Amino acid sequence: MDNYATHKTDKVKAWLAAHPRYQVHFTPTSASWLNLVERFFSTLGEKWIKRQAHTSVKDLEESIEYYLSTHNANPRPFHWNRKADDILASIGRAAEALGRKI
Repeated sequence: MDNYATHKTDKVKAWLAAHPRYQVHFTPTSASWLNLVERFFSTLGEKWIKRQAHTSVKDLEESIEYYLSTHNANPRPFHWNRKADDILASIGRAAEALGRKI
């Protein structure tokens, strides 16, 4: 789960305390690429919404609905194309450049 503030409210914390079977695992801050729904929204925006001209909210909604139905008609798994060691090395280099340790 991402680190969005609504996921950390007292109400959410109370629910989690009452349901110990569930554990929340937050993605690191600034690592939205780890959250696959964020990846999906990015693709939707970059490859669909930004490449069209929408004349109204209804037109935009219909366009998104069309994209979703087309996408869902032929679902394909997401495949990571980088090795974990490469990703961690990249994060390490970025942290070093920013003067931080991880």
